[in-house]
Amino acid sequence: MSSDKRGGADADAAGERPTAFGTLLRDWRKRALLTQEELAARAKLNARTIRRLEAGELRRPRGTSVRLLAEALRLDDAELAMLIHAARSAPESPGPARAPLRHLPADVVAFVGRERELAALDDTGDLGTAGTVVITAIDGMAGVGKTALAVHAAHRFAPRFPDGDLFIDLHGYTHGMVPVGPAEALARVLAVLGVPGESIPQHADDRAALYRSLLADRKMLIVLDNAADEAQVRPLLPGSGGSLVLITSRRRLVGLDDARTVPVGVLPPAEAVALLTRTAGHERVAGEPPEALAELARRCGRLPLAIRLAAARLKAHPTWSVGHLLARLEEHHRRLSELHAGERSVTAALDLSYRGLAVADQRAYRLLGLHAGTDIAPDAAAALLATSVGQAAGLLDRLLEGNLLQEPVPGRYRFHDLIRAHAAALAGQEPEAERRAAVNRLLDHYSRAATAAMDRLYPYEADMRPRLPPGDGPLTAMDDAEEWLEAELPNLLALAQHAAEHGYLRHIRHLSATLHRCLRIRGRNPEAETLSTRALAAARTAADRTGEMEALIALGEIRHRQSRYETAIEDNVRALDIARATGHRSGELRALNSLGLLRAVHGEHTLSIENFAQALAIARETGHHSGQLDALIGAGHIHRMVGQHGEAADSLAEALDIARETGHRTGEVRTLLALGHVHLGRGEYEAATDRFTRALELANGTEHRLGQLDGLISLGDMHRIGGRYEQADACYERALDLARELGNRNWQFEAIHGTGRLRHEQGHHDQALDSHQEALRLAADLDQPGDQTRAHDGLAHAHAALGRHEDARHHWSQALAILSKLGTDHTDEPGVDADTISANLAALGPGGSEPRREP
Repeated sequence: MSSDKRGGADADAAGERPTAFGTLLRDWRKRALLTQEELAARAKLNARTIRRLEAGELRRPRGTSVRLLAEALRLDDAELAMLIHAARSAPESPGPARAPLRHLPADVVAFVGRERELAALDDTGDLGTAGTVVITAIDGMAGVGKTALAVHAAHRFAPRFPDGDLFIDLHGYTHGMVPVGPAEALARVLAVLGVPGESIPQHADDRAALYRSLLADRKMLIVLDNAADEAQVRPLLPGSGGSLVLITSRRRLVGLDDARTVPVGVLPPAEAVALLTRTAGHERVAGEPPEALAELARRCGRLPLAIRLAAARLKAHPTWSVGHLLARLEEHHRRLSELHAGERSVTAALDLSYRGLAVADQRAYRLLGLHAGTDIAPDAAAALLATSVGQAAGLLDRLLEGNLLQEPVPGRYRFHDLIRAHAAALAGQEPEAERRAAVNRLLDHYSRAATAAMDRLYPYEADMRPRLPPGDGPLTAMDDAEEWLEAELPNLLALAQHAAEHGYLRHIRHLSATLHRCLRIRGRNPEAETLSTRALAAARTAADRTGEMEALIALGEIRHRQSRYETAIEDNVRALDIARATGHRSGELRALNSLGLLRAVHGEHTLSIENFAQALAIARETGHHSGQLDALIGAGHIHRMVGQHGEAADSLAEALDIARETGHRTGEVRTLLALGHVHLGRGEYEAATDRFTRALELANGTEHRLGQLDGLISLGDMHRIGGRYEQADACYERALDLARELGNRNWQFEAIHGTGRLRHEQGHHDQALDSHQEALRLAADLDQPGDQTRAHDGLAHAHAALGRHEDARHHWSQALAILSKLGTDHTDEPGVDADTISANLAALGPGGSEPRREP
């Protein structure tokens, strides 16, 4: 069914135009006699968010926010549908449909010189607006000002690129951090470009293809900062369109085809003195001998980073002369003679800056060097430093004033790579007990904040996540849990890796289990697998059987999504053994539910039903609502597959009650879809269409991508059965596009197979053959014999319609052989069963008419 008809099923029934989201929200809030602040508190949202939604100032509201508002306002089903429709109909932002992205960090305030380099960059900037992709690589030694130059030039160029700008720090040379891999970088940038998490493909090549497709009709400026090598940046380069890419690296990236290079050396003497004067302040160095200023710039290696640090020292000590500062630098230069010239200049300036700090600030500088993440906010710094948020903010600001920290966006601080290395080296001088205590506090803070965010977004799964004991650290102010997770995810992943590598076993277990769903819904399965693998190794090292079980279940879920079924079964069987040996009932429940789904893939329906029955008994005994819901939906699905429609309906009716009672929206979507299939199996087409439509509306409102796919395919089938071929074609096409975006080959099969059935019924039998042949290849690759049976049946029908009876006989015979091997007589598609296929084969006698497949 087309999106306009589906979205307006309730709101437009009387021919009225859909009401604006802000107007609906305001009217229903007033009806409930709530102020904006009271609604915000009830919905667990920020009052400012409510004001902006009602005023129409926000982009299209998130599905999670819509659900929370509907629950807070106690909307009925019809009103919820109206609100969802209004949200989906809202523009992405006020004014233009696609607002430009602006992700550049702040420009350098005291930028001086570099006229030659800027002139070269200006030429490339002009080319980038001419409808071609222009790539410019800026290279030079550490501390020479590559990032400052790239950001300054980007701010100059930004007005030429109407679709906005992106900035990605690849951490190619960041101390203590692994360079950002292309797959992870693509996942981040696709999310920024508006691709929903579950629509981000699993494989790096598919992500790169989607990225290039999104940029093909845009004019964007992209800064790839701190690249390690060509392989890291190549997948991040647009393929067409009018975009400009600026890359910074310590290496000369000669392997990038057609890339222009702009080498950056130390500042010329006059520019070095100008930077020193501007940073320290003209009044501060007025009266100083010009030769002393020139010597100070030379002693700083004419490196912008070292010059800014030296200038900050002058500003901090009004009684010092330039000669006084020179003498101090000379002392440090002699002590650092073993270092290279540039490194020696920066380190000497850093040592001098550090020694000039107050004792509390020195401690903050050292301990911040322990932070393994990309940047830090005041609340996290407070945890690390064991102080209040207000005091931490003051410490961060003082380090910022001394040019020891940067603030690329308001409220988030980070080190320059060389300063990070310096701080980390000083942190190494701290007693080990103090270092571990600080890192423990930081990990506790992030772990509790991540738990709070996930509990707010997925409260019905809280009993499936591990808990840390209550702590007394600073609380994280979190207006929007999803935005907090997006901002902090790089830190969380870096800290989880640090925890795994340095023996913080409790935290790697907690972070892995807590972030598992967050990563999966963002399409970041490789990172989820890596994190769970580290958690598994840590658990085994510590002989932590519960942690081992949790990691195995998580790995099984990831591998199931990747169609690695045999490995997923092995993971869950091992997890089940541990759960039973240790008496861990909820772990046993989760493993059984996962195994029930996996057994069904291979047609082991009896064993699958047994797994779900065991899981259901445990869930009822322990009061585990989400586990009970999963078991009932799984059992209902399998009962339907084996033709036990009454048992299926009973299981699903109970599941629907639980989902609605607990506010489990995704569970409600899954249950409605399963009930729709039960009605379809009974030939109750009107009831089936109603269930599928309702499920798709809910899936759209909650951004439940797999629910959208199931709903689209199911409605496509209903339209095809009803002879509404144009609507069916639209549903299958939308489903295929979404499945390819997600990288979900199971649903690609369903969309292609459904299209094949449709083409056959339209009389386009050659096109049907093409679709079913592609579907068969997919089913074989996925090792899904039930789907192979369905594809063979589709091919047989198409061949029979074309008079190729031997080919038809071959494919129906193959279908029967697979069913026999599986030990079943049917598939979950109506009309694809042993009796019908045998009848079709019998009809292929001499002069036999084309077999007919029941809908």
